Amino acid sequence: MSAATDATAIGLGRRTIAVMVLIPVVVTLALCAFAWPAARTAPRDLPIGVAGPAAATAAVEQGLARHEGAFEVHRYEDAAAARAAVEDRDVYGAVVVTPRGTELLTASAASPVVAGLLREAVSAQAPAGTTVPVTDVVAAPAGDPRGAVLASTLLPLTLAGAAAGVVTTLLGLRGGRAVATLAGAAMLAGLVGATLADTWLGALNGNWWAEAGVLGLTVLAIGATFAGLAALLGKPGLGVGALLMVLIGNPFSGVSSAPELLPTAVGTLGQWLPPGAGGSALRSVSSFDGAAAGGPLLVLALWAAAGLTATLLGARRRRAVPETAPVQVPVPVPAG
Repeated sequence: MSAATDATAIGLGRRTIAVMVLIPVVVTLALCAFAWPAARTAPRDLPIGVAGPAAATAAVEQGLARHEGAFEVHRYEDAAAARAAVEDRDVYGAVVVTPRGTELLTASAASPVVAGLLREAVSAQAPAGTTVPVTDVVAAPAGDPRGAVLASTLLPLTLAGAAAGVVTTLLGLRGGRAVATLAGAAMLAGLVGATLADTWLGALNGNWWAEAGVLGLTVLAIGATFAGLAALLGKPGLGVGALLMVLIGNPFSGVSSAPELLPTAVGTLGQWLPPGAGGSALRSVSSFDGAAAGGPLLVLALWAAAGLTATLLGARRRRAVPETAPVQVPVPVPAG
């Protein structure tokens, strides 16, 4: 066996071992990213309102305080103020104490999981034999009462953005052409997404164009991140993008439950990444007339701007690198 054959065999063996080790590592990371937050779901500083006279609400606040670290209590003078806070997404729900009794205000559109959790927590404090009436101030869309469709849209959005960034990179598109491609793909993805989720499935019930805009901006933020990282780091940048957006951003988004139900650092990080910010913004424009959408939209805009800027800078840097002139090897001319 020749030395060249030996070297080839050694190289193939190393690659085989690398793949065998890499796959379990990826599986471990994926399981940790997706399964660990789900296994640790519990309320952590969940914003909830309490309305009514201080003397009347004292017992309610004491009952909520027994769940140490679970609830962040906001106090309101009356039911009208508490209802307004729920509609503005300042709190997920509110307990209203009046001379007629206790009432619970919820917003299943913000999170059906949290709405159910609040019903259980407040009902557990009620005297035996009594029922706490529940008013769903902002109900989830009729086409998606459990929020399953909304949660299911996040992964396709992430994959659409990733695909846009990867294809743009692999096709060798650079500079303004790459930016135009990413923007066009995101715009079309937003229009198609709104058509499917709102017009067809009825899972969204807000302003159609606002929903399409949020969907498109989410895809743009993710796609621009992939393309920008690839422009700066080369093809390894695509791997970094997949780690940020798919393995971290998607499971840490809290769209299927709520960011406050995830471990604190996980929920916070998720809202600073495009998948989580996109999910929060979509809830706001779909059911709350855009209330509390400013922060998530700013996050999406920053990621999109940073990714597009990196895409342009990467193209300019490549143009600035002078091409190496081919080495001219003199060919001897035989004497005639």
